[in-house]
Amino acid sequence: MNGNIVITISREYGSGGRAVGERLAKELGIEYYDKDIIKMAAEESGINEGLFNMTEEKVKAKAMSRLTRNIYTGELISPDKRDFTSPENLFSYQAKIIKQLADRESCIVVGRCADFILEGRDNVVRVFIHAPKSYRLSQAEKRMSLSPKELDRYVDKVNHEREVYYEHFTGRKWSDAHHFDLCLDVSRLGVEKCVEIIKGYMKVRFEG
Repeated sequence: MNGNIVITISREYGSGGRAVGERLAKELGIEYYDKDIIKMAAEESGINEGLFNMTEEKVKAKAMSRLTRNIYTGELISPDKRDFTSPENLFSYQAKIIKQLADRESCIVVGRCADFILEGRDNVVRVFIHAPKSYRLSQAEKRMSLSPKELDRYVDKVNHEREVYYEHFTGRKWSDAHHFDLCLDVSRLGVEKCVEIIKGYMKVRFEG
């Protein structure tokens, strides 16, 4: 493959999207980025990393009402402005990091609306990882000590937060297949086959 190839992975909670991304990164010999982007954005902006995490939670809570949207435009607010630490500007700094990564290296970016941020680039493969709720619950159960009812509620809550966060900054539906090159059901394929399918797609698209 010539040039940088960036794979963005959006995933339902409990679907195994993280495992797919990590395994794919290892097999391709490229970097895997998830929450590291917050740290990098904090260093780039000079804004405390904790504020990024705190603001992200506030945005999710606010967006739950579905009354507001602040679609990302690429604009960065300067440090002397009042809105320098606004949720929109913190998101813009994360977007700046994602664009910088895409410019300089092949990598995998999980979440962060990366498919939207990098839209229109010919070197980006956009993947959505999903699975039936029964599968997602069984996977979440392995990591969390909650009652079945609590676990069910938690899985729904996390996925709903991801959905409204995505919609808040992109103005479009998170799970709409039109925005992705590949939509893969891990429960049917397993992590290894999902990785092979993504690699196969990349081979056909970039080497065919």
